[in-house]
Amino acid sequence: MSGTSEAKQLAVHETPIPGLLVIDLPVHGDNRGWFKENWQREKMLAVGLPDFGPVQNNISFNQAEGVTRGIHAEPWDKYISVATGRVFGAWVDLREGDSFGAVYWHEITPDVAIFVPRGVGNAFQTLEAPSAYAYLVNDHWSAAAQAQYTFLNLADETVAIPWPIPLDQAELSGKDLAHPRLADVTPVPPRRTLVVGANGQLGRALAARWEGRADVDLVGRDRLDIADAESVAAFDFAPYGTIVNAAAYTAVDTAETADGRAAAWATNVDGVARLVEAARAQRATLVHVSSDYVFDGTAAVHTEDEPLSPLGVYGQTKAAGDRLVQTLPDHYILRTSWVVGEGKNFIRTMASLAERGIDPSVVDDQIGRLTFTDDLAAAIEHLLELRPEVGVYNLSAAGEPLSWAGIAKHVFALTGHDPERVTPIATVDYYAGQGRAEADGTIAPRPRGSVLDLAKIEAAGFAVREMGEGLAGYLGV
Repeated sequence: MSGTSEAKQLAVHETPIPGLLVIDLPVHGDNRGWFKENWQREKMLAVGLPDFGPVQNNISFNQAEGVTRGIHAEPWDKYISVATGRVFGAWVDLREGDSFGAVYWHEITPDVAIFVPRGVGNAFQTLEAPSAYAYLVNDHWSAAAQAQYTFLNLADETVAIPWPIPLDQAELSGKDLAHPRLADVTPVPPRRTLVVGANGQLGRALAARWEGRADVDLVGRDRLDIADAESVAAFDFAPYGTIVNAAAYTAVDTAETADGRAAAWATNVDGVARLVEAARAQRATLVHVSSDYVFDGTAAVHTEDEPLSPLGVYGQTKAAGDRLVQTLPDHYILRTSWVVGEGKNFIRTMASLAERGIDPSVVDDQIGRLTFTDDLAAAIEHLLELRPEVGVYNLSAAGEPLSWAGIAKHVFALTGHDPERVTPIATVDYYAGQGRAEADGTIAPRPRGSVLDLAKIEAAGFAVREMGEGLAGYLGV
């Protein structure tokens, strides 16, 4: 390059291969040579490049025209450019799906870069000598990682790459000559989904919803205890592109005790921090479940952007966990209230009391809506499939908010019993009858208002079920 030249504008272009992007790079030249910002994260994210987090920079120096390498699909994303010279690049989608076998080629000069997503086969041929072919990757190379490569023969007749220099005149390695044809290639599967906390209410709901999926692994505390640093360190997160955290410490009253406080922090904060770092290392999406207990309950309706104001230890640990998850570029937090799923819970207890002829006193000054774990599992699936903007999404049942006493009356009525057998009582009087009080070290302070604003998740296309409908379905009536 000689004389002063006008640089291209930084721009990103899509290709027929999903996720494979061509980047126009501004190159500023004069009589001394040229300069370019080969990778400038802030500017490139602004024009649409993924925040792919490179950790290693490699250079392949090629001292002859016609050097041809590939086709390799590797278990990481790659950002390709040339420091000097000129190459012909070719890419074949080897990922499982409708685009398997799609092919694209483009000449790479110093003012061009290519973003190659994981699972897309990559190859190049030098058109000038010498050519320095450089690439950033977002995982560290290792010999063991080669077992995860997928290969395609450079001469495959199906994809029919138009090599500028015929392959019989090019320089190829014997290894590359031996790669299989497309018909014999096993497509690269999508990255797997991990559900942590499989034995809890939400874990069981997710297990039922994703029963037919072969790409989902559900692990209980016996296999992965996020409160245990050694357990997390020993777990292999590498196969996972999505991690759903269904594990939590939820004993809100016990969390007020010395032992409970430590246990709550170990799972809800330290454990979440470990999952955050695992997700960050694997560039995985982390789905996390939050609680209305992160609020003090003074607002009539809680929006996603309301400042956090937890009253008790449990709420404090959930709030801290939320903040940790929000440090990830790719995350969804579902903030819930009054979660009901499989197993022992308030609804089952009320139904049992009604059946046994016991007339309960139930608090009437805590107002909210139930969140059914079936709906929560469906919402998680919805967000992961549609991929709206990352962040916090409130989720509960829709409809008129009720007190716990109001919900108890519904349970009595739905199960054929007189709802007037339920006696409403103030929270302070309920605990006073037990000789206890909120924040006395045994009872956690409760937010009085737990109603969540559902506008954001509804705008994301999720149909929220009415609480009455959900309650009837849960009781099977």
